[in-house]
Amino acid sequence: MRRTLPFLLSLLCLTAHAAENPLIWGEDNKWGQFEYEFDDTAKWNEVQHQLPPYPKPENFIPITLGARSSNQFFVDYASVSAGDDGVVRYGMVVRSPSGAETVSFEGMRCTTGERKLYAFGHKTDKGGEWSRNRYAKWEPIRGRSLNDFRRELFYHYFCTVEDAAKLPDIQRHLKSGGFYRQD
Repeated sequence: MRRTLPFLLSLLCLTAHAAENPLIWGEDNKWGQFEYEFDDTAKWNEVQHQLPPYPKPENFIPITLGARSSNQFFVDYASVSAGDDGVVRYGMVVRSPSGAETVSFEGMRCTTGERKLYAFGHKTDKGGEWSRNRYAKWEPIRGRSLNDFRRELFYHYFCTVEDAAKLPDIQRHLKSGGFYRQD
C-alpha cells in the first residue's frame, strides 16, 4: 500500500496538470486561435468522365502485393487517366486462385487519400460491360486487408507528396513496378 499511494498521488497530480494545460511539456496552447482551412472540398469539383472500354487481358499490368495475398491484381493500362480534378481513374481486375475475376472502374483522389468505385464489370458474350455504381461516393483508403491493392497504388504508383502524379509518370511507374523499382 505504501508504494501504490505515492503512485496514485502522482497520477492524480499529472491528470490535474494535464486538464489545466493539455501541453504537458510547457508549450503555450494557441489552439483556440487556430482557424481550420484544411477542408478544400467546397472549392473542389469532380470532372465528369466516361467509362472506358471493358478491360482486355493484353492491357493488364500486374500489381504485386507480395506474399500478403494469393490473388492476382491487374491495372487496365488502357483505362488509366489523370484528370484535371486531381483524380486518377483506372480499371482494376482482381483474379482469385480459382480464376474468378472481379472487375471495377475506380478513382483515387490523392490529395485526400480517398477512392471511389464508379462501376462494376461483368463478362458478356462480347467481352464485358460496365454497370454504374449508383451509390458511388468518396471513401477513405484503408490499408489493413490482405488484398489492399488501393493502398499499393496510392503509395507506389499514382500519388506524390503534392498531388496525383502526371499521366506519363503514372504510366512509367506501372511499367517499371512502382516508384521504387524504376529501371
